[in-house]
Amino acid sequence: MPIAEVLTRTREHMAKTLEHFQQQLARLRTGRATPALIEHIRIEYYGVPTPITQVGTITVPEPRMLVVQPWDRSLLSAIEKAILQSDIGVTPNNDGSVIRIVLPPLSEERRRELVRVCKKYAEEARVAIRNIRRDHIEELRRVEKEEHLSEDERRRGEQELQKITDKFMEDIERLLERKEKEILEE
Repeated sequence: MPIAEVLTRTREHMAKTLEHFQQQLARLRTGRATPALIEHIRIEYYGVPTPITQVGTITVPEPRMLVVQPWDRSLLSAIEKAILQSDIGVTPNNDGSVIRIVLPPLSEERRRELVRVCKKYAEEARVAIRNIRRDHIEELRRVEKEEHLSEDERRRGEQELQKITDKFMEDIERLLERKEKEILEE
């Protein structure tokens, strides 16, 4: 197994971790409405938990408002119930044809709490990236023994792994800073 294959898998695993981190940040409520805030909510649809995006459309007509328009009006109450039960802290308004979600302004305390949550998610992502690096360094060492790689080749592979890790760590920091700024800017 060549070193390039290990490095490719490392990039793939770290990219998945970064993508997961981005999804976590997108779900956090800031002062602006975004469909990602409710996309993860599941509705009981004929006995099957179904993502809200598969039963209707989510639009953002105003900066602080989301509108959910189900394709089947009989789902209005199920959608409303699911949003109420979610942990996003908003109350949906059902007018009989669509559900409107008005996001109230965030208090300073809630902003600080959201920043703490962002930092927690960032630390989880950093730990995951470091674990991926550790696992792939171990794999390089195993390859060195089994396939008779030279120690210099393994070291070059480890250095390349560190460069990849550093790039993903920078990406996490950049995303965290952007989200913190977004939360605190209002």
